[in-house]
Amino acid sequence: MPKGLPFSVDTWTPCSNRKRHHFLTHAHKDHSQGISTHASFPIYATRLTKTLTLNYYPNLNESLFVDIEIGQSIAIDDPVETFTVTAFDANHCPGAVMFLFEGTFGNILHTGDCRLTPECLQRLPEKYLGKTSREPKCRLDYVFLDCTFGSFSSKMPSKHVGIRQVIDCIWKHPDARVVYLTCDLLGQEEILVSVCQTFGSKVFVDKENNPESFQSLSLIVPDILSQDPSSRFHIFDGFPRLPERAEAKLAEARANFQPEPLIIRPSAQWYVFEDVSSEAEKRKNGQFKEAMKDQFGIWHVCYSIHSSKDELEWALKLLAPRWVVSTTPECRAMELSYVKRHCSYNNLAPDDPLWKLLDIDVEAPFITEDVQEVSISSSPFVPERSSGARSESSQSFVSNEEVSIVSSPGKKPSVTLFGRARLGLSNSTVVYEDLVKPETAYRNEDIEVWSNNEVGLDGNVSEGERDESKSKEVTYSASGLPKGVGENIRKLYRGMHVPVPKPLPSLVDLLNDIKRSKKKFMS
Repeated sequence: MPKGLPFSVDTWTPCSNRKRHHFLTHAHKDHSQGISTHASFPIYATRLTKTLTLNYYPNLNESLFVDIEIGQSIAIDDPVETFTVTAFDANHCPGAVMFLFEGTFGNILHTGDCRLTPECLQRLPEKYLGKTSREPKCRLDYVFLDCTFGSFSSKMPSKHVGIRQVIDCIWKHPDARVVYLTCDLLGQEEILVSVCQTFGSKVFVDKENNPESFQSLSLIVPDILSQDPSSRFHIFDGFPRLPERAEAKLAEARANFQPEPLIIRPSAQWYVFEDVSSEAEKRKNGQFKEAMKDQFGIWHVCYSIHSSKDELEWALKLLAPRWVVSTTPECRAMELSYVKRHCSYNNLAPDDPLWKLLDIDVEAPFITEDVQEVSISSSPFVPERSSGARSESSQSFVSNEEVSIVSSPGKKPSVTLFGRARLGLSNSTVVYEDLVKPETAYRNEDIEVWSNNEVGLDGNVSEGERDESKSKEVTYSASGLPKGVGENIRKLYRGMHVPVPKPLPSLVDLLNDIKRSKKKFMS
């Protein structure tokens, strides 16, 4: 990550406390995790984001916040350097913004969570927007990009189309006395407003069992709320165990000889990550045209507050940034064709200011053709993806499973800037395929540097260890080093005080040992 910048975004850790300015893009809890423990003045956020966050964390001091609204620019007089930050609508949820930082460090756009539609992008400064055949007048040095659905290639319907499908699904089920809407997530208020306006009925929210949703809706759209449980429309908590609870609601209605309730889930998760039925697979081409029912009786509508892959590709073509980093797990930015083509170290001149922003010493030995590539296994939370083609440059973001990790040798770990992302690695932990077990995975900031002349974090290795590494041939192990792994990885292991495991004996060796034992016994 860029080092030495005076601000952090959506990061609340002991390291982020070293920053002098803090920014919160929106009020979803995955972006404010740790804020009650590690928050420090000032925190820049919209007034709505501040209010929602204070509701979630009542012990947080309101005086920590500094208001910044959509379209507003603030000149921040930092002791080291003055820079400007501007907030833009992120098209994600109420109060959500993107932050554009401009200063001597360069121009950095942090999208937070977003859906980059044409309308959303057009609100950015014109100088940063190019055209199909022309680059923008001023290029962004960095885009920290929401790639939540960056691996989903299908074109998603707009929010308006998704809302229309929810309305149509309700019209097609006039006998349903109760309609359960799994719209308890911040960012789905437009659906509830449209339902209330269309059918002239308010929405019941169980204040006791779903207090956070009730508080959020009371702040954003209080006129649509009802405290009468006999209302036709109910907010239904989407997590956890939605299928089990949906089946229970349907079974209860059948047992009481009542019409089955209608359960609608407006979300893109089912289409992107979850298993769909064979019937849905057969209708794949038309899966976004209307609501679809799954085997549990839940009707799904694709309603996304994140960009799909084609929207991200289109946005990057217009913005033409010099570097892209995913703010979501599993390096999903590397799956984008723009990143594969343009975000390569080979594209940078030795005197390029981006080296300083990256905190990389261009005279270090890693700027060669033999940069070590490390294979990264898929996270258990993310579905497996087909491996992408290897890039021409070994120093590029080479595929969706491989990345060259490089930094200046012999330096201490850098302070993280935006969460755990570092050169495209955004998980707080990384699992090295066939190298380390998941329970012993290392933090990204711990795996700082290595080169042909360096070892682990401190760059120290004894001559005895060098001789040992030359004489020991590593083949494979269930939790050890795979066959053919380079000297750099073995040095990295020793630098982290992790012993190199002995190779498992081959099947031939085991059979020979058995034969020798039998011969010895017979003799």
